[in-house]
Amino acid sequence: MTRSVNAVASRARRKKILKKTKGQFGKRKNVWTVAKNSYEKGQTYAYRDRRNKKREFRSLWIIRINAAIREYGMSYSVFMDKLNKSDIEINRKVLADLALNNPEAFKAIVEKVK
Repeated sequence: MTRSVNAVASRARRKKILKKTKGQFGKRKNVWTVAKNSYEKGQTYAYRDRRNKKREFRSLWIIRINAAIREYGMSYSVFMDKLNKSDIEINRKVLADLALNNPEAFKAIVEKVK
């Protein structure tokens, strides 16, 4: 009896990976083993960086708030402490956006905290 292999499914699996690596450089786009490794490594980076993105944005918000609050003679840590003690619940993302795009609203928050 001849050996039965599911060539249709195998080919479909390979085509799926090769389609996803389309546009990559060199053998990564058309050699099965290289493309498979490249795709898997890319998925690993994507998973990792979805988490790192959150850290990087939080860091950016803190830098923006710190830069804006220093104009009013206060440091970031002092400002955040006073903000928490005055029961103003506003997150860093919104504070950074206000500091960048709406300085008068940010100034009002600073005045209220002082």
